[in-house]
Amino acid sequence: MERMDSFCGLYCGACDIFLARRKGTLAELARKWGRTEKDLTCNGCKTEIVSLYCQKCPIKVCALAKKLDYCFQCSLFPCKEVVEFNNDQHPHHSIVLFNLALLREKGTEEWLCEQEKRWKCPNCASPFSWYDEICPACSTRVKSCRAEEKEMGT
Repeated sequence: MERMDSFCGLYCGACDIFLARRKGTLAELARKWGRTEKDLTCNGCKTEIVSLYCQKCPIKVCALAKKLDYCFQCSLFPCKEVVEFNNDQHPHHSIVLFNLALLREKGTEEWLCEQEKRWKCPNCASPFSWYDEICPACSTRVKSCRAEEKEMGT
């Protein structure tokens, strides 16, 4: 079972690891990153099978402890942890506060539909990752998280 929504507002469907598992190229990615396939295997943040990068996520641990589906449901939102995550050095994190507001406003189903469309090539409809600037399937220019971060001024 896969889940593409997360507690913090990231869309797991645009993650390099998630996409590599789906495409059957996880072994190649693991070699490239100096990891094992087991380290990287992930079905999404809200599943039992998550990559080593997300296994000990403090945001996930907190949300699970409080029995929340999303951080915006917490009385302490936006907490220091989520704000720091949004503002860290990883461009794909810079969208979480915006995404959490969208999730609250639109609901999970509509947000997931929008995210699926956002992270598919407008030319060939192949999925691409947060950091892709060129569609890996057809070489069309796509909007990466870096471009999105610049647009948002974060």
